[in-house]
Amino acid sequence: MAHPVINADECIACGVCVDTCPAGVLELGDSHAEVKDEDSCVACGSCQEACPAGAITEIVED
Repeated sequence: MAHPVINADECIACGVCVDTCPAGVLELGDSHAEVKDEDSCVACGSCQEACPAGAITEIVED
């Protein structure tokens, strides 16, 4: 299972990750992006690659 982890201190709340995610896993909160449905993550890494602030890490768990 994989899911994104967002560093709220580094996130600039631009919404690029939300727009990039093909599975709708992320949403934009008041001050940063948030994971709304980690079970739907397809581990494509597109959010991590798209983040201009480098605030997203894709975590893979067995």
